[in-house]
Amino acid sequence: MASKRIRALLASAAILATTAPVLAQGASGDYLAARSARMASDYRAAVHYYIRALGADPKNPQMLEGAALSELSLGQLDKAVTIAQRMDDNDIRSQIASMILIADDVAADRWQSVLDRVRDDRGVGPLVDGLLVAWAHVGRGDMTAALAAFDAVEEQRGLRGFALYHRSLALAMVGDYEAAEAIYMDESEGPLQMTRRGAMARIEVLSQLDQQDKALALLEKLFGTELDPALAEMKARLEAGEELEFTHVRTAADGVSEIFYSVAAALRGEASYDYTLLYARTAEYLRRDHIDALLLSAELLEDLHRPALAVEAYRRVPRDNPAFHAAELGRAAALRAAGKDDAAIEVLAQLAETHGEMPIVHATLGDFQRGMKNFEEAVRAYDAALGLYDDSDGARWFAFYARGICHERMGDWDASEADFRAALALNPDQPQVLNYLGYSLVEADENLDEALDMIERAAKARPDSGYIIDSLGWALYRLGRYEEAVGHMERATELMPVDPVVNDHLGDVYWAVGREMEAQFQWQRALSFDPEEDDATRIRSKLKVGLDAVLAQEGAEPLTVARGDR
Repeated sequence: MASKRIRALLASAAILATTAPVLAQGASGDYLAARSARMASDYRAAVHYYIRALGADPKNPQMLEGAALSELSLGQLDKAVTIAQRMDDNDIRSQIASMILIADDVAADRWQSVLDRVRDDRGVGPLVDGLLVAWAHVGRGDMTAALAAFDAVEEQRGLRGFALYHRSLALAMVGDYEAAEAIYMDESEGPLQMTRRGAMARIEVLSQLDQQDKALALLEKLFGTELDPALAEMKARLEAGEELEFTHVRTAADGVSEIFYSVAAALRGEASYDYTLLYARTAEYLRRDHIDALLLSAELLEDLHRPALAVEAYRRVPRDNPAFHAAELGRAAALRAAGKDDAAIEVLAQLAETHGEMPIVHATLGDFQRGMKNFEEAVRAYDAALGLYDDSDGARWFAFYARGICHERMGDWDASEADFRAALALNPDQPQVLNYLGYSLVEADENLDEALDMIERAAKARPDSGYIIDSLGWALYRLGRYEEAVGHMERATELMPVDPVVNDHLGDVYWAVGREMEAQFQWQRALSFDPEEDDATRIRSKLKVGLDAVLAQEGAEPLTVARGDR
């Protein structure tokens, strides 16, 4: 999480002017379309309309900046450079233009130009500029000036951790591993290896210092035994006594890429997704193999509801990269968000062929199949996942739970109950499992007292869950405790006011306590919310002849009420 100081620095940097621009005749329609598209994160459409608008008004600052921002958001920094340069030539000051031009200078090793831009107050902002100066000196081969610049950043309140992390990377890059490790060992500001990248960088430093045992111990301490492919590969090489090359920063440009990635990672959740995306895109442009930056960009595009762009980003992760499986899992999720369910399933099916040793792949395939109501295929996927999980793996309970749902939907109650109870054995207080099993027992009219106890425990853990409160009210209703059920069912409809099942349940509870007009009102509401066809048919019958008659037609036990007139 970003510190208050970082949030303050962020707040001081505006992207686009909020005042309406003065537009040349003929540009207003395209500008409004471009601005609307950009605000909706439809960056391709935004670029199209900005370019058209600029044809009528080629020097308009807001339109130039909007076009540059949209190109950068698409990851097309090379195209954004031309626009940013036009702004610079016309003395239009812009944080976005400065970010683009500085990235272009870094990519071309024009380090003096970077220093000149920051000196002339044409940098990116206070959060970045100090580190830019330091890495520019590294690029020029002046480590003395670079270390002095890192010192200057370190003195700024809230930025000491950033400065120390980048200082350690620079020292390791030039081969001074002892000095880099000394920084890691100084935990006065908290351990620098708390991020995954920071931890991996330190492990590589320790390996370069021929401290393989210490590196291995650190890896196991920070990441445990459940390792992703990249960490598993590091561990295997360390156990084999191999020396790990320092890969996190090989050049000064890599260091600048790490600045933008560090900021993007810190701003995640603290700033808007589209703002954070600009830093992630710049990081990936400066270092094409910065897979973490690429994955972050893809995740941000998903957050921005741009799944097609996210799919493009995920596809750029090479098949031989250790993060390929993570990228494919993300690509499948993005395809599903785009409504391409079959394509998502195909991605996961292929991943199960190439990475079949990873239980998360099969479990995710099961989740997708379950979401598509392909329950038999989902069960097979969960079977594969459960066959691969270690006994200590914390994800096992969910696989049992999800498979139990599939068995229940397939009508195999015995298998379903066994899975739910297996999930509870692993995670006894999990409210989702307690609720689902409890509700299922109520519906099966089995072990109702045990079912109520389960649902009450779930409701205590999740008092604002409409589904769970509905289950509690329904269990009390099935137990004949109608008056007690009323308050819970009313609360459930407050939490889920347009859910047809919850409104139908409240109607039944009202009928059971003699509030027949209110029951009919709730059944009418339930019908208006498009229930399943079988449920709709039953609700219409209740509206026509009443709940008692419907229960009699179904051969169910009549309602048991305390009132003597029923």
